[in-house]
Amino acid sequence: MQNKRGKINFFGQSHKGQVTIFIILAIIILGAVITFFVIRQNLVIQTIPESIQPVYTSFLSCIEDKTSVGIDLLESQAGYIELPNFEPGSAYMPFSSQLNFLGSPIPYWSYVSGNNIQKEQVPTQQEMQTSLATFLNSKIRECNFETYYTDGFEINLGEPKTTITIKNNDVAVNLNMDFQVTKGEDTVLVQNHQATVKSNLGALYASAKTVYEKEQKELFLENYGIDTLRLYAPVDGVELTCSPKTWNADSVFTELQEAIETNTLALTTQSPSTKEAKYFFVDTGTSYDVRFINSRSWANSFEVLPSQESLLIATPVGNQQGLGVLGFCYVPYHFVYNVNYPVLVQVYNGDEVFQFPVAVVIQGNKPRAALNSTAKSIESDLCPYKNTPTTVETYDSNLNSIDASISYECFGDTCDIGTTSSGILTADFPQCVNGYVVAKAEGFRDARYLYSTSSEGSAVVILDKLYSLDVNLKSDSANYNGNALIYFNSEGNSKVVSYPEQKSVDLSEGQYEISVYIYKNSSIQLQETTSQQCVDVASSGIGGILGMTEKKCFDVTIPSQVVSNVLAGGGKFDSYFLEDDLKSSDALEINAKGFSTPKTIQELQDNYLIFEDTALEVNLK
Repeated sequence: MQNKRGKINFFGQSHKGQVTIFIILAIIILGAVITFFVIRQNLVIQTIPESIQPVYTSFLSCIEDKTSVGIDLLESQAGYIELPNFEPGSAYMPFSSQLNFLGSPIPYWSYVSGNNIQKEQVPTQQEMQTSLATFLNSKIRECNFETYYTDGFEINLGEPKTTITIKNNDVAVNLNMDFQVTKGEDTVLVQNHQATVKSNLGALYASAKTVYEKEQKELFLENYGIDTLRLYAPVDGVELTCSPKTWNADSVFTELQEAIETNTLALTTQSPSTKEAKYFFVDTGTSYDVRFINSRSWANSFEVLPSQESLLIATPVGNQQGLGVLGFCYVPYHFVYNVNYPVLVQVYNGDEVFQFPVAVVIQGNKPRAALNSTAKSIESDLCPYKNTPTTVETYDSNLNSIDASISYECFGDTCDIGTTSSGILTADFPQCVNGYVVAKAEGFRDARYLYSTSSEGSAVVILDKLYSLDVNLKSDSANYNGNALIYFNSEGNSKVVSYPEQKSVDLSEGQYEISVYIYKNSSIQLQETTSQQCVDVASSGIGGILGMTEKKCFDVTIPSQVVSNVLAGGGKFDSYFLEDDLKSSDALEINAKGFSTPKTIQELQDNYLIFEDTALEVNLK
């Protein structure tokens, strides 16, 4: 093609063709340069002198070993190498942010903090890769080349920069670091080092997250815990008896702990072959086996209401005066439990195990609220805002300094403050008008002191010492070793003794109303009875629309019953115990009057009337 001047233009009529050619040439040159350096690097590795090859082989082996150590840490520490900041638990919530498993801390993936906030700390795969790369950067200089130094090698290491890729079945390492080795006239410099470590870290972590998400969505661990609670502890029920039902809370909690440990270990992800195994089967949707572990030695808390000291007591209905029409007795009970314990989840393939703990939280006989993608706060609005400096001093009744745990109560919220040292604590309190400073110390009665924290100030709290006394119960002046309930009712310090299983009580100075209920065996036979009950209901048809009613009657059948345990003695007594008298005494002797053993429900109700007018004899010994 020719232009107007008659010159040939090989690139067309514009400069666009020239620009395109230059771009293509630049891309070709850039590709050639990159190819050169890649080939050059490979050539360097391939041409390592035979005398230096063992050193480099040892270095690659060291990379793999250090990576394996990091992988083990990630798997054993819930995906962490550098542990998150530690957060302690509290008396209300026993969980810290880490589970102590065989002396090693493992961060919880889900827990409730000491100030009652639900929290999550689940690492992402990217975070695991970054932490493993950081770990390798810090450890790669620890490779041992002492043998080669002795043989005359000179080894120089540059600054490491590692990239980690976690896959299902292996972990890829790409390490950029100058590695220069010299021996005699041979010198080699290698800058890029690659290694692959066989590991199921990626697949195990993915399966662990699947199990965790199932727990957060379905709360299956809490539901198993509630089943265990209702099977091994008194929760709801009614029993046909005319005497109180009592349970020792400490024994209930001990049995419950053992049951939780056993039943948690029984959970399995393997296909069930029996009906019992089907109950314990957990379909996690993963291809790896999963273990669920709990130990009674781990931090946990058990609380039950209503309770009196360490006793759970359910009182009978039907044996009081005026209820004879019932013709039978029954004991209804309803106890509310708060149960908190950890479960360690282990996802494994052969000897390779990825593990993480979660906190199982049962509040009011119900599972905690399920978490979505992010944890939600259930903390009160009071405790986070501690901004009023306050000094608390704690003394006994003789004004001797004592150390006590201090908390602050306001409008139903309780905030942990700290512990006095040599009887003094200065700390920030949340602002509140007419709140209570609560002091607790071992061997002393809990003290509550009305105090407003609207401005800086101080509070002095006096705690009354508790004295342990043996309880000697007599009936008509003779030693009694049968069943009895002894109540010590006092404002802020009520006690109850289930006799003869318990034969001691801790009392402090104060006014007490003492009540003793003595129970003996009987065989009152209550026959089955049928009575007719009638109620007014809306009339059928048009009459019902107009508000008219008609009487409907139905039969109520009360089953036959044998009353085998009945009130057969007791009484009441009011007294003020001085601290000096308690201090100088070892025992409390109580003499109760015996009643005739009732043979009918009417005689049983008469005994309750006699009880109200019968006085006890009480003496400190």
